[in-house]
Amino acid sequence: MKSRRSAPLIGITPDVAATGDNAEPLIVLQERYARAIQQAGAVPLVLPIASAPATLRRIIESLDGVVVSGGNFDIHPKYYGERAIERLGNIREERTEFELGLISLALKRDMPLLGVCGGAQAINVALGGSLYQDIRSQVAGAAEHEQGHLKDRGGHAVNIVAGTKLRRIVGRDSLEVNTTHHQSVKKLGKGLIVNAAAADRVIEGLESQGHAFVLGVQWHPEFLVHRDRAQKKIFAAFVRACRAERR
Repeated sequence: MKSRRSAPLIGITPDVAATGDNAEPLIVLQERYARAIQQAGAVPLVLPIASAPATLRRIIESLDGVVVSGGNFDIHPKYYGERAIERLGNIREERTEFELGLISLALKRDMPLLGVCGGAQAINVALGGSLYQDIRSQVAGAAEHEQGHLKDRGGHAVNIVAGTKLRRIVGRDSLEVNTTHHQSVKKLGKGLIVNAAAADRVIEGLESQGHAFVLGVQWHPEFLVHRDRAQKKIFAAFVRACRAERR
């Protein structure tokens, strides 16, 4: 049972890392995710990576919302019925299993979900969608979408689709975003629509029409909240939805 605290509790999916050849794996998360959630008025909780169904259910029962964070890895194409190509990147199967299971449970409960970069891709796959495994080799005429050196400034503009939840949140028809991905959404998952796209038509955001708040952005707004109020509004809207979930 959830406590009587006023601030919503938001789980954030982490990554796993090891510091040496024989080191014990560590659960890690960049502090910027927790800071953005705290600044929006919620309590962040770094989640344990565990894929056991009973564990996932207990995790979900304690939360008011979930942020699926990004990471330097790819979702294996077996999860959307394709074979791996040569340019497929690193795979973290345990994390993928955990995130897809967590997303599925959150969707069933209509719990607020925010997917960041790879987290947006995970939401798409969980709803039956697919991905371009490598933008450069699979999307004709695509611009460069791996610009990690600009992650705290922004590397290109995205057009925000009129009439979408994202458009209502940010109040703009375009945003300057950072871009650190080599994969992107190909076929949309069930109930999802595009809410943002780059000039080269690469999908940069999605949202669900069948849930109260399920939003995914291909960029990292938590890097940009200090310089762009519209990026901060994304977290503020998410936390408002989590407060409604608590009520």
